Amino acid sequence: MAQKDTISMHMVREALQQAAAAPSAALANAGIDPMQARVPVLAYARLWRQIARDTDDEFFGMDPRPLRAGSLAFLCRCAMAQPTLAAALDAALGFLSLMLKDLPATLQRQQSLAEIVIDDSALPPRRAFTYFTYWMIVHGVACWLAGRRIPILAVELRGPAPDYCDDYRVMFSDNLRFERPRTRIIFAADCLDLPVRRTPADLQRFLNRAPGNILVKYRDPDSFARQVRQWLRQQPPHGWPEAEAAARQWQLSAATLRRRLADEGQTWQRLKDSVRRELAVAWLAEAHVPFEAIAERLGFADASSFYKAFRKWTGASPGHYRSLILGAGGQTAHAP
Repeated sequence: MAQKDTISMHMVREALQQAAAAPSAALANAGIDPMQARVPVLAYARLWRQIARDTDDEFFGMDPRPLRAGSLAFLCRCAMAQPTLAAALDAALGFLSLMLKDLPATLQRQQSLAEIVIDDSALPPRRAFTYFTYWMIVHGVACWLAGRRIPILAVELRGPAPDYCDDYRVMFSDNLRFERPRTRIIFAADCLDLPVRRTPADLQRFLNRAPGNILVKYRDPDSFARQVRQWLRQQPPHGWPEAEAAARQWQLSAATLRRRLADEGQTWQRLKDSVRRELAVAWLAEAHVPFEAIAERLGFADASSFYKAFRKWTGASPGHYRSLILGAGGQTAHAP
């Protein structure tokens, strides 16, 4: 993991809120300066491991039942024994539902889309950090089992938006929705059929690097690709320039822009497709916006072109995604 990867001090304070009797000592032992705005992710990982050792709880004391030290390792062993990612996730969620009292979760497949739903509707909503820490564990293990990053289309939380969301957007998705009826993550279901082929040696390497390897998810909030992504989101998609013209925004040549993106595992076209997908899933959650209008906003010639692109990005049709995100009671615009 690159040293440039960092975590906001907001996240550090959230981690200490319920889990450390002496926050100053915990920070000092982890090598974290409380005056820093951001800290290296490896320092945050040290803090996580220290809290787990001190409290015998790998979930920061956020559930009535502690997630005993060693739970992540046991969860991984149970999951990697399954034949497919779907079965592995079922095993992982079943284990966490047994261990944690207030966060029962299930995997649900809806044709070409999948969702992991936390059913805690009988209780008051938890703080966002609790839900996101749960997703960090589940999504991080799922990506390791699959051998690739699993893109998340949307994250919905029952509770209100926290004061700070930037790191959550980097880790999961720009499409975060709060004060929703259910807490869930939504992703393309095609990954569920992937075979699980992890060895004990793979597991040991994964655990040796945990939790640092599940925190940043291969992206950095200060990365060049992130800057480009944010710039694209501020421009109307139909007016996005080609790489040659865009490079001038950063006083670079087109070749240098492509090289800097390649250094971070990105391409100009892939970034544009990624931002278009993020905008599409956000607008599809607005029931009153017709598909034709979304297609026009995204710079497509017609709704049919948008339909084909969305199927390519997510494996689902826009109509199917809208029906899932809005629920049975949602009033949806005409689907292509």
